Amino acid sequence: MSNQTDERCAVLIDTHCHIDVDAFDGDREQVLGRARAAGVGAIVVPAISAAGWSGLLALCDRHADLYPALGLHPVAIDDHDEGDVARLERAIADHPLVAVGEIGLDAVTGAHALPRQRALFVRQLEVARAASLPVLLHVRKCHDEVLAELQRSGCCSGIAHAFNGSLEQAKRYIHLGFRLGFGGMLTFERSTRLRRLARALPLDAIVLETDAPDLTVASHRYQRNSPEYLPEVLAALADVRDEDPTEVARRTTANARAVLGLPAIAGAVGA
Repeated sequence: MSNQTDERCAVLIDTHCHIDVDAFDGDREQVLGRARAAGVGAIVVPAISAAGWSGLLALCDRHADLYPALGLHPVAIDDHDEGDVARLERAIADHPLVAVGEIGLDAVTGAHALPRQRALFVRQLEVARAASLPVLLHVRKCHDEVLAELQRSGCCSGIAHAFNGSLEQAKRYIHLGFRLGFGGMLTFERSTRLRRLARALPLDAIVLETDAPDLTVASHRYQRNSPEYLPEVLAALADVRDEDPTEVARRTTANARAVLGLPAIAGAVGA
């Protein structure tokens, strides 16, 4: 399917897009314009480190369809300092956020970093719970550990972004009130395990994302990812599930709104 035709059957929500980073500094407004034209009605912008929070918030303030999430990314563990969690608490008190994120655990970056990642993750879960905010999870090779911390913390809901765990792990996230994010990797035919998982899961558990500028779609392999490509993720999801793209769009948009407390998106089918 072309990303300019049938996929524009409902307004979509990109639940994970780093549109604030410097990869978009040269053409950010044009990218946002193309994304809107492609049917993307809302974009959630998760933070990486405290140094980027002010710019992220300012960008979201300028665009009503951008929704901020603040957190301390596990891969950037060396960029965080002891005062950042307290700064996060103050930022939550001062700004309307849709989530705490991007937070989590990443074993791929090296086992030596996991103890510090885990301590930071636990503290951010406590902050999210106290603020009654969902969380945006970054998890690589650590799903069981993250699930255990979620259960211990009593953290209520969120999104496991770029989900690549097992069906059993997916069911455990769903039981805890989480949705699972699927993005550009779903558009690659060689992603057979991921495509089987997307077919097996209940549609009510799935949300769409790009993770732009990373993890781009197959049609733009080796290029910068962009929120304007989200309809291609929708097309891939509808295809692997053999379901109507209009219904998949409507349901995934409703899922994103429900888990993140987003307002109705103008023009969305069933909004």
